[in-house]
Amino acid sequence: MATPAQQFIPIKQIREGVMLMDDHSMKGILLVSSINFALKSDEEQGAIIYNFQNFLNSLDFSCQIIINSRKVNITGYIDKLKELEKNQKNELLKIQTTDYRKYIEELVGSGSIMNKSFYVIVPYLPLLDIAAGAIQGANKKNMNTAQAKLTEEHFQKGKYQLWQRMEYVSLGLRRCGLKSGALTTQQIMELLWSLHHPKQAEMGYYPDLPPEIIT
Repeated sequence: MATPAQQFIPIKQIREGVMLMDDHSMKGILLVSSINFALKSDEEQGAIIYNFQNFLNSLDFSCQIIINSRKVNITGYIDKLKELEKNQKNELLKIQTTDYRKYIEELVGSGSIMNKSFYVIVPYLPLLDIAAGAIQGANKKNMNTAQAKLTEEHFQKGKYQLWQRMEYVSLGLRRCGLKSGALTTQQIMELLWSLHHPKQAEMGYYPDLPPEIIT
């Protein structure tokens, strides 16, 4: 019998924009903007590097930076061109629209146009530190029992601490000229799904998520 894919993903739950991991940690994801570093002057480049170094040196917790590259999804744009081409009355304009559509399809199909997304994964370790009363005296054998006693209050306190870290990271990135924002529960699920299904994601397909699990 095949092993379910969920057993290979160390995420127990995603709620309120927070990933609860198997190791009892909590993680949030920031989507970060980009800047054209090459177009900056030498002074501006030096300032960006200096600010980024200071930002990294100021962190007292680890972060993970992920760069996700994917072909530009222009399925909707191509469909609009096809519709325009179909309804075009002027024969010359129809030929030009056809040629333009084919050119765009070939350009994207060659892999020349890529979309890069930048993410920063911010952890809070461990979640169980918040519920010290629930795990006092616990050892490795009854750790699962201790975890079961975690309450909604413990989760909210942990989420608050995680949000504080994410805000600190956002502030540091802002000094480097970068904007960032926290992903919601649905956005996190769609990101994880797209990482495991890159072909479908490139075509713009995402599965429908039941409303009751999007919190």
